[in-house]
Amino acid sequence: MKTSRLLGIVIVLQALILLGQWAGQPAATVARADQQLPNPSERQLAIVDELKTLNGKMDHLISLLQSGDAKVEVTRVDKNK
Repeated sequence: MKTSRLLGIVIVLQALILLGQWAGQPAATVARADQQLPNPSERQLAIVDELKTLNGKMDHLISLLQSGDAKVEVTRVDKNK
């Protein structure tokens, strides 16, 4: 009884999928001409700006570690969690 009910549900879902395809609903992966494509040069400039920011942060972190002012605090982890 359980397998026949599951089989019926699968058949109904497949029928709905076929009905949706025959009804002519456009798929989500259809290419649209009205969408704006990203400008590659602007994207590259944004990546370069982010890398400059990241380099500055890394320089600060390296200087902090080299100075020895970094403090490490170890806490216990509960094994019950």
